[in-house]
Amino acid sequence: MRKNLRDIWLVLSIEVRRVFGDSTVLLIFFIAPIIYPLLFCGFYHNESVENLSTAVVDESPCEASKRFIHKLDATPELSVNYRCSSLEEAKMLMKDHYVRSVFYFPKDFSQQLATLHTGHVIVFGDMSSFYYYKAALTGGNSVLIDEMHTIELERYEESGLTNEEAAIQMQPVVFENTTLYNPTGGYGSFLLPCLMLLVLHQTLFLGICILSGDANENRYALRLIPPHLRKRSVHRVIFGRSFCYILIYTPLVILDLWFIPRWFHLPQLGNLYTILEFSLPFVLAVIYFAMTIGTLFVRQKISPMLCFVFFSLVLFFVSGMVWPQQSMPRLVYLFSFLFPSTPGVQGYVKIASMGGNLETVRAEYMTLWVQAGIYFTTATLATYLKNYQRQHKSEKMHLARHYRELVMKKLNIDAIDKNPESD
Repeated sequence: MRKNLRDIWLVLSIEVRRVFGDSTVLLIFFIAPIIYPLLFCGFYHNESVENLSTAVVDESPCEASKRFIHKLDATPELSVNYRCSSLEEAKMLMKDHYVRSVFYFPKDFSQQLATLHTGHVIVFGDMSSFYYYKAALTGGNSVLIDEMHTIELERYEESGLTNEEAAIQMQPVVFENTTLYNPTGGYGSFLLPCLMLLVLHQTLFLGICILSGDANENRYALRLIPPHLRKRSVHRVIFGRSFCYILIYTPLVILDLWFIPRWFHLPQLGNLYTILEFSLPFVLAVIYFAMTIGTLFVRQKISPMLCFVFFSLVLFFVSGMVWPQQSMPRLVYLFSFLFPSTPGVQGYVKIASMGGNLETVRAEYMTLWVQAGIYFTTATLATYLKNYQRQHKSEKMHLARHYRELVMKKLNIDAIDKNPESD
C-alpha cells in the first residue's frame, strides 16, 4: 500500500511540475476558468431591457387605440417616444435605430371593434438582438391581454350584465401563473449554468491534450513515467495524474459553479456539498476522456487549440439546453453521451436552478461514473500500448546504434591493420 502511494505521489509531483512549467497550460487552467465566467455573467447580468424606444402609427384614432398606446407607454419594457403619421416614417426610424419596435393600428381598427369583430395590432420588432424582440413582445402581450379584458368587459356591460357578472363570464376559473426556476424569464439565467460547466469541461480537456501533444511532439512522453511503472503499473500513473488535476480544479468548481452564480444573483438553489459530490465523477470523466484522446490522437501541442472552438459549439448544442434531447435524432442523441458535458450540464442545471439533490440527478450521476470508469480503462490501455510501442522503438534504436558502433569499430580495426602493410 505504501509503495502504491509513493508511486502515485511521484507521478503527481511530476505532473504538477509539467503543469506549472508550461505557460499555455497555466493560462488555460488558472486564467480562462476565472475570466470566462466573469465575462459571461457580466454580459448577461441585466437580463431584461427596460424603456425600449418605440414608435406608434395610429391610422384609426379612437378611444381604444389611445388607451392601448397609453398602456404601452406605462409598461416597464416600452417607452413610446415617437408618434408617426405613416408606416414608412416609422420604418425609417427603425432603420436608423432611433426605435427598436413599431406598433401599427390599421385604418379599420376602430371599425372592426365597433362591429364586434377582431381588431388587429401589428407589431414590428428589431430582431438584431434577442432582448429587443423579447421586450417588444412581452410589453405588447401584457397590454394586449389587459385591453382584451377591458373591451370584453365593456361589451358584457352593454348587454345588460353587471360588472361582477361580466367578470365571472370573462374568467369563470381564476388561475395564477407562477414561473418556476427562472422567475425573471431571463436569457442569462437559462444559458449561464450550461456555459459555466462547459468552460470547466473545455479548459480541463484542452489543457490535458496540450500537455499530451507537447510530450508526443518532443518525444519525451516515455521519460515522464518512472521505469518501474511503464508496464503493469500504468494505472498508478493514471491515478497520479488525475489527482493532480482534481487538486487544481476543485477550487475552480467551487468558484464557477457556486460562488460566481451567487455573486451575480443567478438562480442557485443547490447547496455546495451536492455540487461538489456531483462534480467529482464529472471531473474524473473529463480527465480520463482527455487522457484517452490526448494519448491516441494528439501529435502536436497546437492541435487541440484548432479544434477547441468547433467542439465547444458542438458540445453546447448537444448538451440538451438549446436543442431538447427529445427532439434530437437518435444518432445525435447517442453521440452526445460520448462527452461528459452532456450528463454534466443536465445534472448541474437540475441541482443549481431547480434545487435538486443527488437522488434527483441519479441518472446523470450514474452516467458520469460509468463514463469515468470506461474512460479510465481506455486511458490505461492507451498509455500501456503507447509505452510498449515507444519502449520497443527505443530498444530497436538502441540495438541499431550498438550495431553501428560495432561496425564502425570493426572498420577502424581493419584500417589500422592495413596501415602497416602499406608502410
